[in-house]
Amino acid sequence: MININPIKILIIFFLILCSCTSEPIKCDLVIYNGTIYDGSGENPFIGSVGLIGDKIVYVGENTVFDADTTIDGTGLAISPGFINMLSWGYGSLMDDGKSLSDIKQGVTLEVFGEGTSPGPYWNDGKYTTFGGAMEALENNGVSTNIASFLGAATVRILEVGYDNRSATENELNKMRDIVKQSMEEGAMGIGSSLIYAPGDYASTEELIELCKVASENGGMYISHMRNEDSKLLEALEELITISKEANIPSEIYHLKASRESNWHMLDSLIERVNQVRSEGHKITADIYTYNASSTGLTGVIPTWVQAGGHKAWINRMQDPEVRPRLLADIRKELSEQPPEGILMVGFKTSNMSKKYLAKTVAEAARMRGQSPEEAIIDMIIEDDNRIQCIYFSMSDENIAKKMQIPWVSFCSDAGTYSDISNKFRTHPRAFGSFIRVLGKYSRDENLISLQEGVRRLSHLPASNLNLKNRGLLKKDYFADVVIFDPNKVDDKATFEEPLQFAVGVSHVLVNGIPVLLNGEHTNKFSGRFIKGPGYLEK
Repeated sequence: MININPIKILIIFFLILCSCTSEPIKCDLVIYNGTIYDGSGENPFIGSVGLIGDKIVYVGENTVFDADTTIDGTGLAISPGFINMLSWGYGSLMDDGKSLSDIKQGVTLEVFGEGTSPGPYWNDGKYTTFGGAMEALENNGVSTNIASFLGAATVRILEVGYDNRSATENELNKMRDIVKQSMEEGAMGIGSSLIYAPGDYASTEELIELCKVASENGGMYISHMRNEDSKLLEALEELITISKEANIPSEIYHLKASRESNWHMLDSLIERVNQVRSEGHKITADIYTYNASSTGLTGVIPTWVQAGGHKAWINRMQDPEVRPRLLADIRKELSEQPPEGILMVGFKTSNMSKKYLAKTVAEAARMRGQSPEEAIIDMIIEDDNRIQCIYFSMSDENIAKKMQIPWVSFCSDAGTYSDISNKFRTHPRAFGSFIRVLGKYSRDENLISLQEGVRRLSHLPASNLNLKNRGLLKKDYFADVVIFDPNKVDDKATFEEPLQFAVGVSHVLVNGIPVLLNGEHTNKFSGRFIKGPGYLEK
Protein backbone atom coordinates (compact mmCIF):
# COMPACT_ATOMS: atom_id res chain seq x y z
CA MET A 1 0.00 0.00 0.00
CA ILE A 2 1.33 3.48 -0.96
CA ASN A 3 0.94 6.23 1.65
CA ILE A 4 0.23 9.68 0.17
CA ASN A 5 1.16 12.64 2.34
CA PRO A 6 -1.06 15.60 1.33
CA ILE A 7 1.34 18.13 2.89
CA LYS A 8 4.22 16.86 0.75
CA ILE A 9 2.03 17.11 -2.35
CA LEU A 10 1.24 20.74 -1.56
CA ILE A 11 4.91 21.56 -1.05
CA ILE A 12 5.88 19.94 -4.37
CA PHE A 13 3.04 21.79 -6.17
CA PHE A 14 4.17 25.09 -4.63
CA LEU A 15 7.80 24.55 -5.76
CA ILE A 16 6.71 23.71 -9.30
CA LEU A 17 4.46 26.78 -9.38
CA CYS A 18 7.30 29.03 -8.16
CA SER A 19 9.72 27.67 -10.72
CA CYS A 20 7.21 28.30 -13.48
CA THR A 21 6.33 31.86 -12.46
CA SER A 22 9.73 33.22 -11.32
CA GLU A 23 11.84 35.27 -13.72
CA PRO A 24 14.44 33.13 -15.51
CA ILE A 25 18.06 33.96 -14.72
CA LYS A 26 19.64 35.44 -17.84
CA CYS A 27 23.03 33.96 -18.73
CA ASP A 28 25.34 33.66 -21.68
CA LEU A 29 26.07 30.06 -20.70
CA VAL A 30 24.70 27.69 -18.08
CA ILE A 31 26.03 24.34 -16.91
CA TYR A 32 22.92 22.58 -15.73
CA ASN A 33 22.18 19.68 -13.36
CA GLY A 34 25.75 18.72 -12.45
CA THR A 35 27.28 17.83 -9.10
CA ILE A 36 28.91 21.02 -7.90
CA TYR A 37 32.26 20.86 -6.10
CA ASP A 38 32.76 24.56 -5.45
CA GLY A 39 36.43 24.36 -4.36
CA SER A 40 35.79 25.09 -0.69
CA GLY A 41 36.05 21.44 0.35
CA GLU A 42 32.41 21.43 1.48
CA ASN A 43 30.05 18.64 0.44
CA PRO A 44 28.91 18.75 -3.19
CA PHE A 45 25.33 19.33 -4.32
CA ILE A 46 23.28 18.98 -7.50
CA GLY A 47 22.83 22.31 -9.23
CA SER A 48 23.80 24.74 -11.95
CA VAL A 49 26.45 27.34 -12.71
CA GLY A 50 25.51 30.39 -14.80
CA LEU A 51 27.95 32.71 -16.57
CA ILE A 52 27.84 36.12 -18.17
CA GLY A 53 30.99 37.02 -20.06
CA ASP A 54 34.03 35.97 -18.05
CA LYS A 55 32.26 35.92 -14.66
CA ILE A 56 30.08 33.53 -12.69
CA VAL A 57 26.65 35.04 -11.93
CA TYR A 58 24.92 32.05 -10.36
CA VAL A 59 25.90 28.96 -8.38
CA GLY A 60 23.09 27.04 -6.75
CA GLU A 61 20.25 24.61 -7.13
CA ASN A 62 18.71 23.99 -10.54
CA THR A 63 16.35 26.75 -11.55
CA VAL A 64 15.02 28.40 -14.72
CA PHE A 65 17.55 30.08 -17.00
CA ASP A 66 17.43 32.18 -20.12
CA ALA A 67 20.77 31.15 -21.61
CA ASP A 68 22.32 31.32 -25.06
CA THR A 69 24.28 28.11 -24.47
CA THR A 70 23.56 25.16 -22.18
CA ILE A 71 25.92 22.39 -21.16
CA ASP A 72 24.25 19.32 -19.67
CA GLY A 73 26.09 18.39 -16.48
CA THR A 74 23.96 15.36 -15.61
CA GLY A 75 26.16 12.70 -14.06
CA LEU A 76 29.21 14.97 -14.19
CA ALA A 77 31.14 17.00 -11.63
CA ILE A 78 31.49 20.77 -11.98
CA SER A 79 34.50 22.37 -10.30
CA PRO A 80 36.78 25.41 -10.45
CA GLY A 81 39.73 25.20 -12.83
CA PHE A 82 42.90 23.58 -11.49
CA ILE A 83 46.21 25.37 -10.85
CA ASN A 84 49.61 24.01 -11.88
CA MET A 85 51.91 25.48 -9.24
CA LEU A 86 55.06 24.61 -11.19
CA SER A 87 54.93 24.61 -14.96
CA TRP A 88 57.80 24.71 -17.45
CA GLY A 89 55.32 25.45 -20.22
CA TYR A 90 56.40 28.93 -21.32
CA GLY A 91 58.45 27.77 -24.32
CA SER A 92 56.13 24.95 -25.38
CA LEU A 93 53.12 27.28 -25.09
CA MET A 94 54.87 29.82 -27.30
CA ASP A 95 55.07 27.06 -29.92
CA ASP A 96 51.50 25.85 -29.39
CA GLY A 97 49.15 27.61 -26.99
CA LYS A 98 46.54 24.84 -26.80
CA SER A 99 48.14 23.27 -23.69
CA LEU A 100 46.31 19.99 -24.29
CA SER A 101 48.34 17.87 -21.87
CA ASP A 102 47.18 20.12 -19.01
CA ILE A 103 43.78 21.27 -20.34
CA LYS A 104 42.70 17.63 -20.62
CA GLN A 105 43.42 17.33 -16.89
CA GLY A 106 41.37 20.43 -16.03
CA VAL A 107 44.29 22.85 -15.57
CA THR A 108 43.32 26.47 -16.26
CA LEU A 109 46.35 28.28 -14.79
CA GLU A 110 50.05 27.60 -15.45
CA VAL A 111 52.51 29.11 -12.96
CA PHE A 112 56.15 29.52 -14.03
CA GLY A 113 59.27 30.67 -12.21
CA GLU A 114 61.22 27.88 -10.46
CA GLY A 115 64.59 29.61 -10.13
CA THR A 116 64.39 31.13 -13.59
CA SER A 117 61.49 33.05 -15.08
CA PRO A 118 60.44 34.13 -18.58
CA GLY A 119 61.95 37.57 -17.89
CA PRO A 120 63.65 39.89 -17.41
CA TYR A 121 66.59 39.23 -19.74
CA TRP A 122 68.96 40.78 -22.27
CA ASN A 123 69.03 39.45 -25.84
CA ASP A 124 71.14 41.02 -28.59
CA GLY A 125 71.32 44.27 -26.68
CA LYS A 126 67.57 44.43 -26.09
CA TYR A 127 66.12 44.27 -22.58
CA THR A 128 62.84 42.44 -22.05
CA THR A 129 61.11 43.04 -18.73
CA PHE A 130 59.32 40.42 -16.66
CA GLY A 131 55.97 41.86 -17.64
CA GLY A 132 57.00 42.15 -21.27
CA ALA A 133 57.90 38.45 -21.43
CA MET A 134 54.58 37.40 -19.90
CA GLU A 135 52.57 39.72 -22.14
CA ALA A 136 54.35 38.26 -25.17
CA LEU A 137 52.92 34.82 -24.38
CA GLU A 138 49.47 36.22 -23.67
CA ASN A 139 49.49 38.10 -26.97
CA ASN A 140 50.74 35.02 -28.79
CA GLY A 141 47.57 33.21 -27.75
CA VAL A 142 47.23 30.66 -24.98
CA SER A 143 44.29 28.57 -23.83
CA THR A 144 45.22 28.51 -20.13
CA ASN A 145 45.79 31.47 -17.88
CA ILE A 146 49.46 32.14 -17.10
CA ALA A 147 51.32 33.55 -14.11
CA SER A 148 54.89 33.48 -12.87
CA PHE A 149 57.21 34.05 -9.98
CA LEU A 150 60.35 36.09 -10.58
CA GLY A 151 63.28 33.70 -10.69
CA ALA A 152 65.94 34.45 -8.07
CA ALA A 153 68.56 33.00 -10.42
CA THR A 154 67.27 35.19 -13.25
CA VAL A 155 67.83 38.27 -11.09
CA ARG A 156 71.28 37.05 -10.02
CA ILE A 157 72.37 36.36 -13.61
CA LEU A 158 71.44 39.91 -14.63
CA GLU A 159 73.68 41.51 -11.98
CA VAL A 160 76.24 38.90 -10.85
CA GLY A 161 76.35 36.58 -13.84
CA TYR A 162 77.39 32.96 -13.29
CA ASP A 163 80.16 33.67 -10.79
CA ASN A 164 80.23 31.64 -7.58
CA ARG A 165 80.46 34.58 -5.18
CA SER A 166 78.39 36.89 -3.04
CA ALA A 167 76.67 39.87 -4.60
CA THR A 168 78.22 43.24 -3.79
CA GLU A 169 76.08 45.81 -2.02
CA ASN A 170 75.74 47.74 -5.29
CA GLU A 171 74.67 44.60 -7.12
CA LEU A 172 72.23 43.72 -4.37
CA ASN A 173 70.64 47.17 -4.59
CA LYS A 174 70.15 46.69 -8.33
CA MET A 175 68.65 43.26 -7.68
CA ARG A 176 66.20 44.80 -5.23
CA ASP A 177 65.15 47.27 -7.93
CA ILE A 178 64.54 44.42 -10.40
CA VAL A 179 62.35 42.66 -7.83
CA LYS A 180 60.34 45.81 -7.14
CA GLN A 181 59.76 46.50 -10.83
CA SER A 182 58.84 42.89 -11.58
CA MET A 183 56.41 42.73 -8.67
CA GLU A 184 54.75 45.88 -9.98
CA GLU A 185 54.55 44.20 -13.40
CA GLY A 186 52.70 41.23 -11.93
CA ALA A 187 55.19 38.71 -10.51
CA MET A 188 53.75 36.40 -7.84
CA GLY A 189 56.88 36.68 -5.70
CA ILE A 190 60.34 35.14 -5.67
CA GLY A 191 61.00 31.61 -6.93
CA SER A 192 64.33 29.95 -6.16
CA SER A 193 65.97 26.70 -7.19
CA LEU A 194 68.87 26.15 -4.83
CA ILE A 195 70.38 22.90 -6.08
CA TYR A 196 71.34 24.34 -9.48
CA ALA A 197 74.04 26.77 -10.52
CA PRO A 198 73.99 29.73 -10.35
CA GLY A 199 70.93 29.73 -8.07
CA ASP A 200 72.73 27.91 -5.28
CA TYR A 201 75.51 30.53 -5.24
CA ALA A 202 73.04 32.86 -3.50
CA SER A 203 73.37 33.04 0.27
CA THR A 204 70.44 32.87 2.66
CA GLU A 205 70.97 36.57 3.37
CA GLU A 206 70.72 37.47 -0.32
CA LEU A 207 67.46 35.59 -0.64
CA ILE A 208 66.08 37.29 2.46
CA GLU A 209 66.82 40.71 0.96
CA LEU A 210 65.04 39.87 -2.32
CA CYS A 211 62.10 38.40 -0.43
CA LYS A 212 61.73 41.50 1.72
CA VAL A 213 60.96 43.49 -1.43
CA ALA A 214 58.53 40.84 -2.65
CA SER A 215 56.84 40.80 0.76
CA GLU A 216 56.36 44.58 0.69
CA ASN A 217 54.48 44.03 -2.57
CA GLY A 218 52.23 41.23 -1.27
CA GLY A 219 54.17 38.36 -2.84
CA MET A 220 55.28 34.95 -1.61
CA TYR A 221 58.52 32.95 -1.66
CA ILE A 222 58.55 29.53 -3.32
CA SER A 223 61.62 27.33 -3.40
CA HIS A 224 63.20 24.18 -4.72
CA MET A 225 65.08 23.91 -1.46
CA ARG A 226 68.85 23.66 -1.23
CA ASN A 227 68.70 19.96 -0.53
CA GLU A 228 66.06 17.23 -0.85
CA ASP A 229 67.99 14.25 0.47
CA SER A 230 70.49 13.89 3.35
CA LYS A 231 70.30 17.59 4.34
CA LEU A 232 66.57 17.95 3.77
CA LEU A 233 65.79 19.20 7.28
CA GLU A 234 68.60 21.76 7.19
CA ALA A 235 67.22 23.03 3.86
CA LEU A 236 63.77 23.33 5.42
CA GLU A 237 65.21 25.46 8.23
CA GLU A 238 66.69 27.81 5.65
CA LEU A 239 63.28 28.23 4.02
CA ILE A 240 61.69 28.88 7.42
CA THR A 241 64.39 31.45 8.24
CA ILE A 242 63.81 33.27 4.95
CA SER A 243 60.07 33.22 5.54
CA LYS A 244 60.37 34.63 9.06
CA GLU A 245 63.10 37.20 8.38
CA ALA A 246 61.39 38.54 5.25
CA ASN A 247 57.90 38.20 6.74
CA ILE A 248 56.71 36.36 3.67
CA PRO A 249 54.49 33.30 3.11
CA SER A 250 56.57 30.48 1.66
CA GLU A 251 56.06 27.27 -0.28
CA ILE A 252 58.20 24.19 -0.86
CA TYR A 253 58.38 23.22 -4.51
CA HIS A 254 57.62 19.51 -5.22
CA LEU A 255 58.04 18.38 -1.61
CA LYS A 256 60.01 15.14 -1.34
CA ALA A 257 62.50 13.14 0.69
CA SER A 258 64.72 11.86 -2.09
CA ARG A 259 66.83 8.66 -2.10
CA GLU A 260 65.86 5.65 -0.04
CA SER A 261 68.14 6.27 2.93
CA ASN A 262 66.33 9.59 3.48
CA TRP A 263 62.70 8.56 3.06
CA HIS A 264 62.17 8.47 6.83
CA MET A 265 62.89 12.22 7.05
CA LEU A 266 59.54 13.13 5.53
CA ASP A 267 57.76 12.56 8.86
CA SER A 268 60.09 14.98 10.63
CA LEU A 269 59.64 17.58 7.91
CA ILE A 270 55.85 17.38 8.10
CA GLU A 271 55.98 17.67 11.89
CA ARG A 272 58.26 20.72 11.68
CA VAL A 273 56.09 22.50 9.11
CA ASN A 274 52.99 21.86 11.19
CA GLN A 275 54.75 23.32 14.20
CA VAL A 276 55.73 26.48 12.32
CA ARG A 277 52.24 26.81 10.90
CA SER A 278 50.74 26.51 14.39
CA GLU A 279 52.90 29.51 15.37
CA GLY A 280 51.22 31.60 12.68
CA HIS A 281 53.77 31.36 9.87
CA LYS A 282 52.34 30.38 6.49
CA ILE A 283 54.35 27.50 5.01
CA THR A 284 52.81 25.35 2.28
CA ALA A 285 54.02 22.89 -0.35
CA ASP A 286 53.17 21.36 -3.70
CA ILE A 287 53.89 17.91 -5.14
CA TYR A 288 53.69 15.93 -8.34
CA THR A 289 51.99 12.58 -7.97
CA TYR A 290 54.82 10.24 -9.01
CA ASN A 291 57.71 8.42 -7.33
CA ALA A 292 60.30 9.72 -9.81
CA SER A 293 61.69 13.20 -10.38
CA SER A 294 63.17 14.63 -13.56
CA THR A 295 66.13 16.91 -14.11
CA GLY A 296 69.46 16.87 -15.89
CA LEU A 297 72.47 14.76 -15.01
CA THR A 298 73.25 17.90 -13.03
CA GLY A 299 71.26 16.13 -10.32
CA VAL A 300 74.40 14.13 -9.48
CA ILE A 301 77.03 16.70 -10.53
CA PRO A 302 78.36 19.21 -7.99
CA THR A 303 77.66 22.86 -8.74
CA TRP A 304 81.24 24.00 -8.06
CA VAL A 305 82.24 22.60 -11.45
CA GLN A 306 79.50 24.63 -13.19
CA ALA A 307 80.68 28.08 -12.09
CA GLY A 308 81.00 30.61 -14.92
CA GLY A 309 78.23 29.24 -17.11
CA HIS A 310 77.84 26.42 -19.61
CA LYS A 311 81.04 26.84 -21.64
CA ALA A 312 83.21 27.19 -18.54
CA TRP A 313 81.51 24.10 -17.07
CA ILE A 314 82.18 21.93 -20.12
CA ASN A 315 85.78 23.15 -20.33
CA ARG A 316 86.37 22.51 -16.63
CA MET A 317 85.09 18.93 -16.91
CA GLN A 318 87.72 18.26 -19.59
CA ASP A 319 90.54 19.52 -17.38
CA PRO A 320 92.62 16.47 -16.27
CA GLU A 321 93.46 18.22 -12.99
CA VAL A 322 89.78 18.72 -12.16
CA ARG A 323 88.61 15.26 -13.20
CA PRO A 324 89.73 13.23 -10.13
CA ARG A 325 87.84 15.49 -7.72
CA LEU A 326 84.80 15.53 -9.98
CA LEU A 327 84.77 11.75 -10.34
CA ALA A 328 84.95 11.35 -6.56
CA ASP A 329 82.04 13.74 -5.99
CA ILE A 330 79.84 12.05 -8.60
CA ARG A 331 80.75 8.61 -7.23
CA LYS A 332 79.55 9.76 -3.81
CA GLU A 333 76.23 10.93 -5.29
CA LEU A 334 75.77 7.62 -7.11
CA SER A 335 76.27 5.72 -3.87
CA GLU A 336 72.93 7.22 -2.76
CA GLN A 337 71.27 7.48 -6.19
CA PRO A 338 72.20 4.28 -8.07
CA PRO A 339 72.86 4.70 -11.82
CA GLU A 340 70.33 1.90 -12.46
CA GLY A 341 67.64 4.35 -11.29
CA ILE A 342 68.61 7.22 -13.65
CA LEU A 343 66.81 7.00 -17.00
CA MET A 344 68.05 9.31 -19.78
CA VAL A 345 65.20 10.88 -21.78
CA GLY A 346 66.52 14.06 -23.44
CA PHE A 347 69.58 14.75 -25.61
CA LYS A 348 70.58 17.71 -27.76
CA THR A 349 72.28 15.76 -30.54
CA SER A 350 70.61 13.08 -32.66
CA ASN A 351 73.69 10.83 -32.48
CA MET A 352 73.59 10.67 -28.68
CA SER A 353 69.82 10.25 -28.73
CA LYS A 354 70.02 7.28 -31.09
CA LYS A 355 72.56 5.57 -28.84
CA TYR A 356 71.27 6.29 -25.35
CA LEU A 357 67.65 7.50 -25.35
CA ALA A 358 65.61 5.53 -22.78
CA LYS A 359 68.76 3.89 -21.42
CA THR A 360 69.77 4.09 -17.78
CA VAL A 361 73.15 5.54 -16.85
CA ALA A 362 74.18 2.04 -15.80
CA GLU A 363 73.26 0.62 -19.21
CA ALA A 364 75.05 3.41 -21.07
CA ALA A 365 78.18 2.94 -18.93
CA ARG A 366 78.26 -0.75 -19.82
CA MET A 367 77.79 0.07 -23.51
CA ARG A 368 80.71 2.50 -23.32
CA GLY A 369 82.95 0.29 -21.19
CA GLN A 370 83.23 2.97 -18.52
CA SER A 371 82.33 3.46 -14.89
CA PRO A 372 79.01 5.29 -14.42
CA GLU A 373 80.76 8.45 -13.19
CA GLU A 374 83.10 8.50 -16.19
CA ALA A 375 80.18 7.93 -18.56
CA ILE A 376 78.22 10.83 -17.02
CA ILE A 377 81.06 13.30 -17.54
CA ASP A 378 81.90 12.19 -21.07
CA MET A 379 78.31 11.94 -22.29
CA ILE A 380 77.63 15.52 -21.15
CA ILE A 381 80.76 16.70 -22.95
CA GLU A 382 79.81 14.80 -26.13
CA ASP A 383 76.22 16.06 -26.12
CA ASP A 384 77.26 19.54 -24.93
CA ASN A 385 74.16 19.40 -22.80
CA ARG A 386 73.07 18.53 -19.28
CA ILE A 387 71.04 15.51 -20.61
CA GLN A 388 67.51 15.28 -19.23
CA CYS A 389 66.87 12.28 -16.96
CA ILE A 390 64.22 10.64 -14.82
CA TYR A 391 65.35 9.73 -11.29
CA PHE A 392 63.52 6.93 -9.50
CA SER A 393 64.21 8.15 -5.99
CA MET A 394 60.97 8.38 -3.97
CA SER A 395 58.64 5.99 -2.16
CA ASP A 396 54.97 5.35 -2.89
CA GLU A 397 54.31 5.30 0.86
CA ASN A 398 55.57 8.88 1.15
CA ILE A 399 53.42 9.97 -1.79
CA ALA A 400 50.39 8.59 0.05
CA LYS A 401 51.38 10.60 3.14
CA LYS A 402 51.82 13.80 1.16
CA MET A 403 48.48 13.31 -0.58
CA GLN A 404 46.73 13.59 2.78
CA ILE A 405 48.39 16.81 3.97
CA PRO A 406 45.82 19.65 3.84
CA TRP A 407 48.42 22.34 2.98
CA VAL A 408 49.79 20.52 -0.09
CA SER A 409 48.71 21.50 -3.62
CA PHE A 410 49.91 20.08 -6.95
CA CYS A 411 52.23 20.70 -9.87
CA SER A 412 53.58 19.00 -12.99
CA ASP A 413 57.15 20.37 -12.95
CA ALA A 414 56.96 19.83 -16.71
CA GLY A 415 56.19 21.45 -20.02
CA THR A 416 52.72 21.36 -21.50
CA TYR A 417 52.28 19.66 -24.86
CA SER A 418 49.65 19.43 -27.59
CA ASP A 419 51.30 17.80 -30.60
CA ILE A 420 52.30 14.27 -29.63
CA SER A 421 52.75 13.05 -33.20
CA ASN A 422 56.42 14.06 -33.07
CA LYS A 423 57.61 11.33 -30.74
CA PHE A 424 59.76 12.46 -27.82
CA ARG A 425 60.41 11.28 -24.29
CA THR A 426 59.32 13.09 -21.17
CA HIS A 427 58.10 12.36 -17.66
CA PRO A 428 54.48 11.12 -17.51
CA ARG A 429 53.76 13.83 -14.93
CA ALA A 430 53.32 16.21 -17.90
CA PHE A 431 50.20 14.25 -18.85
CA GLY A 432 48.88 12.89 -15.56
CA SER A 433 49.93 14.68 -12.38
CA PHE A 434 46.56 16.37 -11.73
CA ILE A 435 44.10 13.78 -12.97
CA ARG A 436 45.72 11.22 -10.63
CA VAL A 437 44.50 13.31 -7.68
CA LEU A 438 40.90 12.73 -8.76
CA GLY A 439 41.23 9.20 -10.14
CA LYS A 440 44.03 7.17 -8.58
CA TYR A 441 44.24 8.82 -5.16
CA SER A 442 40.66 9.94 -4.49
CA ARG A 443 38.40 7.46 -6.29
CA ASP A 444 40.60 4.34 -6.43
CA GLU A 445 42.69 4.53 -3.26
CA ASN A 446 40.29 6.67 -1.21
CA LEU A 447 43.11 8.66 0.37
CA ILE A 448 41.16 11.92 0.15
CA SER A 449 37.58 12.83 -0.67
CA LEU A 450 36.81 14.19 -4.10
CA GLN A 451 35.81 17.56 -2.64
CA GLU A 452 39.15 17.74 -0.81
CA GLY A 453 40.99 16.85 -4.00
CA VAL A 454 39.20 19.64 -5.85
CA ARG A 455 39.98 22.11 -3.03
CA ARG A 456 43.65 21.24 -3.14
CA LEU A 457 43.71 21.63 -6.92
CA SER A 458 41.89 24.97 -6.97
CA HIS A 459 41.09 27.10 -3.94
CA LEU A 460 44.18 26.19 -1.89
CA PRO A 461 46.74 27.27 -4.52
CA ALA A 462 44.61 30.28 -5.50
CA SER A 463 44.57 31.50 -1.90
CA ASN A 464 48.30 30.80 -1.47
CA LEU A 465 48.96 32.94 -4.56
CA ASN A 466 46.63 35.62 -3.16
CA LEU A 467 44.60 35.60 -6.38
CA LYS A 468 41.49 37.74 -6.54
CA ASN A 469 38.21 36.08 -7.52
CA ARG A 470 39.69 32.79 -8.68
CA GLY A 471 39.77 29.27 -7.29
CA LEU A 472 36.10 28.90 -6.33
CA LEU A 473 32.75 28.48 -8.05
CA LYS A 474 31.24 31.60 -6.57
CA LYS A 475 29.25 34.58 -7.80
CA ASP A 476 31.45 37.34 -9.27
CA TYR A 477 34.42 34.98 -9.56
CA PHE A 478 36.12 34.45 -12.92
CA ALA A 479 34.64 31.57 -14.87
CA ASP A 480 37.48 29.05 -14.95
CA VAL A 481 35.42 25.86 -14.84
CA VAL A 482 36.02 22.14 -15.31
CA ILE A 483 33.34 19.53 -16.01
CA PHE A 484 34.49 15.93 -15.56
CA ASP A 485 33.25 12.41 -14.96
CA PRO A 486 34.52 11.24 -11.54
CA ASN A 487 34.04 7.61 -12.58
CA LYS A 488 36.13 7.94 -15.74
CA VAL A 489 38.96 10.38 -14.94
CA ASP A 490 42.23 8.54 -15.38
CA ASP A 491 45.85 8.99 -16.35
CA LYS A 492 47.15 6.98 -19.31
CA ALA A 493 50.77 8.19 -19.47
CA THR A 494 53.47 5.79 -18.29
CA PHE A 495 57.24 6.00 -18.00
CA GLU A 496 57.49 3.69 -21.02
CA GLU A 497 54.77 5.49 -23.06
CA PRO A 498 54.43 9.00 -21.61
CA LEU A 499 52.72 10.74 -24.56
CA GLN A 500 49.15 9.81 -23.69
CA PHE A 501 46.48 12.34 -22.76
CA ALA A 502 44.38 11.93 -19.64
CA VAL A 503 40.72 10.96 -20.01
CA GLY A 504 37.50 11.86 -18.22
CA VAL A 505 37.49 15.66 -18.51
CA SER A 506 34.65 16.63 -20.85
CA HIS A 507 34.62 20.42 -20.89
CA VAL A 508 36.94 23.22 -19.73
CA LEU A 509 36.15 26.94 -19.68
CA VAL A 510 38.80 29.62 -19.25
CA ASN A 511 37.51 33.11 -18.47
CA GLY A 512 34.05 31.98 -19.56
CA ILE A 513 35.16 30.64 -22.96
CA PRO A 514 34.97 26.91 -23.69
CA VAL A 515 38.46 25.79 -24.69
CA LEU A 516 37.59 22.09 -24.43
CA LEU A 517 34.19 20.71 -25.43
CA ASN A 518 33.41 17.00 -25.40
CA GLY A 519 37.10 16.35 -24.91
CA GLU A 520 38.13 18.27 -28.04
CA HIS A 521 39.98 21.58 -28.23
CA THR A 522 37.88 24.45 -29.60
CA ASN A 523 40.79 26.52 -30.98
CA LYS A 524 39.97 29.26 -28.49
CA PHE A 525 42.80 31.06 -26.71
CA SER A 526 41.14 32.90 -23.84
CA GLY A 527 43.98 32.61 -21.32
CA ARG A 528 45.23 35.75 -19.62
CA PHE A 529 48.36 36.91 -17.83
CA ILE A 530 47.25 36.78 -14.20
CA LYS A 531 49.09 39.42 -12.19
CA GLY A 532 50.27 39.13 -8.61
CA PRO A 533 49.04 41.32 -5.75
CA GLY A 534 51.80 43.91 -6.24
CA TYR A 535 50.70 44.73 -9.77
CA LEU A 536 50.46 48.43 -10.63
CA GLU A 537 48.37 49.13 -13.70
CA LYS A 538 50.13 51.36 -16.22
